[in-house]
Amino acid sequence: MSSLILLRRLRVENANAVAGITWGFPAITHFLGFAHALSRKLTQSHELHLDGCAVVCHRHQIHAYSSGRDYQFALTRNPLTREGKTASFNEEGRMHMTVSLLIECHGEIPNGEYGQRELAEHLRKLCPTLRLAGGNIVDIQDVCVMDMPSSISEMRLLLWRMMPGFVLRDRSVWLAQHHQTLLQNNPDATLLDAWLDFAALKIQAETPVDREIHKGDPARWYHIPKPYPGYLVPLLTGYQRISELHAPGSVANTRDSQTPFAFTEAVYGVGEWCGLHRITSLEQIFWRYRTTTTGYYCQGADAPLALESHQ
Repeated sequence: MSSLILLRRLRVENANAVAGITWGFPAITHFLGFAHALSRKLTQSHELHLDGCAVVCHRHQIHAYSSGRDYQFALTRNPLTREGKTASFNEEGRMHMTVSLLIECHGEIPNGEYGQRELAEHLRKLCPTLRLAGGNIVDIQDVCVMDMPSSISEMRLLLWRMMPGFVLRDRSVWLAQHHQTLLQNNPDATLLDAWLDFAALKIQAETPVDREIHKGDPARWYHIPKPYPGYLVPLLTGYQRISELHAPGSVANTRDSQTPFAFTEAVYGVGEWCGLHRITSLEQIFWRYRTTTTGYYCQGADAPLALESHQ
């Protein structure tokens, strides 16, 4: 039997705002990792298993400043060394954010509504003990445990409880489709070329048709739109193996000497921040793990086609 857990308006401070070569919001792997950590604890205490996770952002504040063009992260000052010199540090991107998480829960919750309220109270105490994207959970407005919506009206009532906010949807399938479009004009086009069309801000000079172009003439520039409409953003969606699988303990300085080891690299996709009023099915917003022999990926409902092209 499946239920839903709504962690409504989690206020997180000093979360990690850098995800691989992208920045601005934590990677989706952070949120699925948080749900996985909760799942392991609930399996021991309540024999429940958590699966899909939806992410709704209500507010975000990145610790960065701009001189008008480029952005730089606002870094903290570390204490001086014993010699009184400035300590070295690594650049870190931090942010405050307020998010809601909708998580699928599998397993039997005894005692009906009383059991759901008891589980909600347990989660209210458990969540602040964990970190979300490396940040501290300083406040939770509400925790609800409920049955799966059985009708469109119940689903819309659930979405209304998370408004106002924008939910992150997986659009990596558009990446694969755009790559196929590029291949029709350029057989050497790569997935990176297609991904940069979504990630980069591009402008192009307009060529006048009514006169000749002379050196030194001013150009008119216009913005090149992204391949698909919507608030599209680049995402880190998982990790893929780039080496053979090494025997446990054969690689020095690994965290776990009892588990086989492999070197990996980040996998990137495309996401869309979508208004909750545009959602017609909860399946559209849930992210889930997908594991293969080459790595693990975080995917939405229609992402397998896009992820196959990563392998």
